[in-house]
Amino acid sequence: MTETTTDSVDVVLPCLDEAEALPWVLDRIPSGWRAIVVDNGSTDGSADIARSRGAHVLHEPRRGFGAACHAGLTAATADIVCFCDCDASLDPRLLPRVAGPVLDGSADLVLGRRRPTVIGAWPPHARLANLELARLVRRRTGLPLRDLGPMRAARREALLALGLTDRRSGYPLQMVVRAADAGWRVHETDVPYHPRTGRSKVTGTWLGTWRAVRDMRAVLAEPRPTGSTAVVPGTAR
Repeated sequence: MTETTTDSVDVVLPCLDEAEALPWVLDRIPSGWRAIVVDNGSTDGSADIARSRGAHVLHEPRRGFGAACHAGLTAATADIVCFCDCDASLDPRLLPRVAGPVLDGSADLVLGRRRPTVIGAWPPHARLANLELARLVRRRTGLPLRDLGPMRAARREALLALGLTDRRSGYPLQMVVRAADAGWRVHETDVPYHPRTGRSKVTGTWLGTWRAVRDMRAVLAEPRPTGSTAVVPGTAR
């Protein structure tokens, strides 16, 4: 097993048929940070492209955004883990801005709040669904969040201790809810959101958006814990 380096950073990139976007994304991973591309059943050669550009490639046979994300988290060895979509809608060069508060100890989980750069970057139905989910998250957790941003950063050991179980679209939301329940300091920072390269497998259609909302509502319906055993970053273990 690779030894963990203090304050090193791994970037988990869940991937399903992103051959067109991958070169742009991987070329923008910050120097010295490791890209972990989790191939979730691509048929367009995405894994080969990622491997040729120096990424660490995993194959996750179980379909689902959460399955891919969690496989990457489990494989990570760095102290800090970032997550980022690999469809070129988010610029990985901004990851240091997102990870910075975690690295300096001022936050436990940082989410990149998406700010569309052009009309159409964020499909209206997907944006409306996100606004409603953010409202429900505020009511459930008390956190003043406005987005469930897919670009995010936290400490690996603490994330694993949250015991995340969702393996579909509810994974990012479950991370936020369980972090809030564990008393984490959850912050937002603005990041530009560009039109994605290729067609979205989740929010590109009304059906995909509906499925994502269904998964996330199931997470919000989970009972609150009576006593948390999750690790709060920075506390004694």
